[in-house]
Amino acid sequence: MLTVDNMRIALGDFSLAGDFTITPGARVAVLGPSGAGKSTLLAAIAGFQPLDAGQIHWDAKPMPKDPAARPISMVFQDNNLFPHLTVAQNVGLGLRPNLRLSTDDHTRVAQALTHVGLEGMGDRKPAQLSGGQIARVALARVLLRDRPVLLLDEPFGALGPALKAEMLELVHTLLDETGATLLMVSHDPEDARVLCDQVVLVADGAAHAPVATDEMFANPPEVMREYLGASGEGQL
Repeated sequence: MLTVDNMRIALGDFSLAGDFTITPGARVAVLGPSGAGKSTLLAAIAGFQPLDAGQIHWDAKPMPKDPAARPISMVFQDNNLFPHLTVAQNVGLGLRPNLRLSTDDHTRVAQALTHVGLEGMGDRKPAQLSGGQIARVALARVLLRDRPVLLLDEPFGALGPALKAEMLELVHTLLDETGATLLMVSHDPEDARVLCDQVVLVADGAAHAPVATDEMFANPPEVMREYLGASGEGQL
């Protein structure tokens, strides 16, 4: 169970508070206006953003201070690939940060690439890949890390509708296989409907407790109505 316990973050004129729990295996969309603090919330859970008050717990225990020691994998907006490394090496970082991979490790990397539809592409560099292929590399690395919490900070925002739908389906499959808990930042409300059963609304300085996705869209609070209006009714 993931618990945001009386969290408070203060960054100059910006502040964000939160106090809620997310059950294991939940698929949660993090929605809200631009600049409200969606990415800040994920960074705090991942350990990259220090808290001014409160704690983040996993299974009723405080998260380690070291982000690498947290039970979390995170995919950023730019997918966080190293351009000088091959696809296989970028994925292998999920197993060994020093890239000293055993024969078994190399086998697991190849299997992960096959699993995400990139068989035989391990020797390529990121610059040789399409946007969708780059996203698949990031997901292959997440698959190898095998952590119980997956954070996605809008990694598919630059993809076209058809390719993004394909990537959301791949995430859906990986979550079914691993049982991981998901928090996904998106600017597209339709992503929440496709993939997530709950929504955390981030607005007016607060990350609110999760609400069922259907309920959030059927009876949105005023700030959500304004956000949905800005997002465009054609997306709903």
